[in-house]
Amino acid sequence: MTPWLIADHHFSHSNILKFTRRNGSPLRGHLWNSIDDHDSDLIQKHNAKVRPDDRVYILGDVAMNRTGLEKARLLNGRKILISGNHDVIKNGGYDQIFESIHGAYSIGKYIMTHIPIHPGSLHRWKGNIHGHLHDGRVLLESGEVDHRYISVSAEIVGFEPITFGEIESRATKSS
Repeated sequence: MTPWLIADHHFSHSNILKFTRRNGSPLRGHLWNSIDDHDSDLIQKHNAKVRPDDRVYILGDVAMNRTGLEKARLLNGRKILISGNHDVIKNGGYDQIFESIHGAYSIGKYIMTHIPIHPGSLHRWKGNIHGHLHDGRVLLESGEVDHRYISVSAEIVGFEPITFGEIESRATKSS
């Protein structure tokens, strides 16, 4: 059973619909009329792929408030949370929705985090699977994408989870 990964759902975060790309074009807002439509669509896409007993790693920023966190309960799978900078609901009940909660977690030779790790810490890993940057990418000094960093932000993965096998395949192709 291959695990699934995704980051940055931002359930119940109405301002996410106003975010724009670096060039000023809409990041999410053009896709949905409301945050409820956004949330429902992400849940539907997730559940169309992930079975109830599949393992799914959510790499942070799952919800902005308790209402959003309750929506995470509707996602299929045995969920593991890699905490993000917005996963800060005090006494939020994360432990009732997620099997475990981590700041970082390794899978194979990859380190999973919400925010990309410093390049000086990457030498121990084949790559860093992360979220946080939404449509952005970690770049080398040359301006090229640094393929050691693999984003699973919702915007990058089509707003639906991606398998770890797909990540390994993409990493092999770009090596």
